[in-house]
Amino acid sequence: MNTFEVNLRAKSKRKGFLIESIFPQDSEQKAVQDLQKIIEETCSPEHLLLASINSCLMASFLTAIENSTIQIISFESSSSCTIGVIKGKDTITEIILRPKVVIPYFQNPERARYILEKSKNSCLILNSVKPNIRLDPEVIIELILISKEYKDDFREK
Repeated sequence: MNTFEVNLRAKSKRKGFLIESIFPQDSEQKAVQDLQKIIEETCSPEHLLLASINSCLMASFLTAIENSTIQIISFESSSSCTIGVIKGKDTITEIILRPKVVIPYFQNPERARYILEKSKNSCLILNSVKPNIRLDPEVIIELILISKEYKDDFREK
């Protein structure tokens, strides 16, 4: 049985994300020839599928919070899939999504979990794959005050 993992981190509500286990350096953009070399050397189709699923969850969540009253400080998500043999064929048997959302102390963590679950259910790519998909969210409450300028972008890490 093989396992693959992909990690994402949103930089802001509208800025891109990082695929840390695929791209070795924290970089938002790569030249096409560099990207091709990285993909050939470090990632498999399984990694790319996980990246698509994970980024779909992230995009759905970020869109949902934009239309909500909830504020977040940061969003990260790791995902993994397990490969097993079913009827003599290698098959992805389970996908686990582990989003980690950091919210200010005055926000309701249950609301964040609810929005994560709704985001999972509304994600096109998640709804298009066969394996069991498990959402294992972590919501962290941080004691921080958010300024007006800070509301629009996440804190840089």
